[in-house]
Amino acid sequence: MLKLTRWMMPLLLTGFVTLNIYGQDTIPVLKPQQEIKSPQVRTADTTIKKIMEELEKVQENDRQNSQIIGELTRGREIDNSTKYELIKNNLIYASDTYYLLNKKIIDLKSRTTTSNLDVFITSLNNPESKELGFSLSDRVVELVEKIILKGKGDKNERNTKLVESTKSIINSPIFKSFTSLTPPLAIASSVMNFLHSVAQSNKAINHKLLQEFEKELNKYVIYYTALNDANQKFEFGLNFNKDQLSLLQDNMYDHLAFTANVLKMPLPARGNKTIAESLNEYFIDFRKEKVVDFFAKMEAKYTKGKKIDYEKLLQENANLKEANNQLEDLVLQTKRFENLYNEYFSLLDAYYNKVNHSLRLAQDNGLAEKGIVESKQAEFRNLKNEAVQEIQASLNMRELVLNVEKIKYRYRIF
Repeated sequence: MLKLTRWMMPLLLTGFVTLNIYGQDTIPVLKPQQEIKSPQVRTADTTIKKIMEELEKVQENDRQNSQIIGELTRGREIDNSTKYELIKNNLIYASDTYYLLNKKIIDLKSRTTTSNLDVFITSLNNPESKELGFSLSDRVVELVEKIILKGKGDKNERNTKLVESTKSIINSPIFKSFTSLTPPLAIASSVMNFLHSVAQSNKAINHKLLQEFEKELNKYVIYYTALNDANQKFEFGLNFNKDQLSLLQDNMYDHLAFTANVLKMPLPARGNKTIAESLNEYFIDFRKEKVVDFFAKMEAKYTKGKKIDYEKLLQENANLKEANNQLEDLVLQTKRFENLYNEYFSLLDAYYNKVNHSLRLAQDNGLAEKGIVESKQAEFRNLKNEAVQEIQASLNMRELVLNVEKIKYRYRIF
């Protein structure tokens, strides 16, 4: 390919040179007055044409590069301001999220059921209660008189003492101090042990009578055992749920500690206070308004004339980027709380089903009439629905969800 020296290039571009290359026809000389639209190559040799095309490409590339450099220069400032605005808005919304998440964790941890539902269950637990049309205490005495004493409970002093001793066991303050559904089951077990002991010295109480008595008593034991199982599993589930909420609160506390330090509002030492006490006191001051004020002061500090130096602001406060990037973990914590919130209602549903099952056992074993059982099941269903509505209204999960949606945590900044 033909190489052009530096002194030849201007002449070539202005059209004031005629070349004879390798014996080919010469290129006509252009007059200065002629309008130059584009170089016209009339030689069969394409070398010069290619050179001209390459020159045009270089010029176009230079133009495009200059334009790109100018856009990058202008866009750098726009990009920094966009980063800053994203960080600022995310951390402002996060301040509300911390407050709401802590408040709702404490609320859900304090829940068991509701007072009305608790009263209903307690009435079923009580051996003296006649909610299902019978009292366990009365029925046990009746079974002793009917089966063990064959309807002769008042015929002699020995029988009378046996009945009185049975009543004394049932009314023992020891059983009254028990929790959950243990009292009915403890009463049944204690009465059976007592009768087996008496049978050792009273030949009138034979093995056959004891078997018949135990068979009838077991109908009640089956009902109370099922009710006790429902109560215990619900209590176990609630305790596990509370443990998970406590762990979540600890994680939120650690996450908040970093963010608060970045915002120049560090958490005070907890001392002997519980995490709930510490956070409740801290959130008196750490609120959305304080975070908004923090960013306003920062913008004022980096304002020159009427323009904020976003690049310098971000360089000298690099921890803002890290605080923003860690918000993904905060959002995941709110999702974990939402799962625990839903698990609570799953526990309540399971509890409802188990209690209903125990009521059906009472009906199937002839302890309570069908109409009474169905009435109690309907009452329990209504109380359970009221409890769900009350808890949902109190916790207001939508409030937390809508606030979290404002945090654009997916946009990580580097």
